[in-house]
Amino acid sequence: MAAEKPATNTPLESIGTPQHFRWLEGIVKAVLVLNLVDAVLTLIWIQAGLATEANPVMAELVNNSPVAFVLSKVALVSLGSALLWRFRSRPLAVVGIFAVFLVYYVLILYHLGYAKTVVRALLSGQSIEVLP
Repeated sequence: MAAEKPATNTPLESIGTPQHFRWLEGIVKAVLVLNLVDAVLTLIWIQAGLATEANPVMAELVNNSPVAFVLSKVALVSLGSALLWRFRSRPLAVVGIFAVFLVYYVLILYHLGYAKTVVRALLSGQSIEVLP
């Protein structure tokens, strides 16, 4: 009879189960969708003259070529997400995935809050403050 291996269930050994990776994959996919929504909403605000792009490199792209802006934004976030996914079994990469998701989640909430402000201002005939 073969000797049984002693059970060593440390918390770190439980990271990386198939169920964990399914959840993590969903979060990465959500980041990609939120990034695209952020890009489109940013374009809408800028094209309407209600906002400006804070990042100087992206500001050049958004003003000269909106398509290049969206493609660059999608490509950069996709590459970053792919890198984090590649190292998904490492705790720091998992933290990175959650951090990026949180940033995009807050950005979308910001966009929605600004949309609410714009709609209210338009309905009441008030002027709209341009975002930096």
